[in-house]
Amino acid sequence: MTAAALDDDALMAGFEAATLASFHHADHVHVAWIHLGRLPLLDAAQAFTAALKRFAAAQGTPGLYHETITLAFVLLIADRIARRGRGESWEAFAAANPDLLTWKPSILERYYDPETLESPLARRAFLWPQGESRKG
Repeated sequence: MTAAALDDDALMAGFEAATLASFHHADHVHVAWIHLGRLPLLDAAQAFTAALKRFAAAQGTPGLYHETITLAFVLLIADRIARRGRGESWEAFAAANPDLLTWKPSILERYYDPETLESPLARRAFLWPQGESRKG
């Protein structure tokens, strides 16, 4: 079954077991949102990144994990939850935050130069954004 068709508990179970048939960017955001609803920010970030690394390894793609992208999205999702309140459903959160669900172009392009995100350092360690892009 695809991740988008699952409720939160089933999505988390499939993610933790690495048994999801597909797992796209919006699914990553959804799982991070679930973690942030269940745990304090730092615990959620740690749990999500550890689970995502296990998921990637189980899928045979451990090299796809990217520390800066992962943590930047976790922080952006946490910010949106803090500003809007946690009481809403995933569907309401997703509808109110379509910019978080779009992979290309990504919201991170507002904060990071492509060279930074493409660097080996950004892949293995979290790099802080250098501020809004001067692209316009």
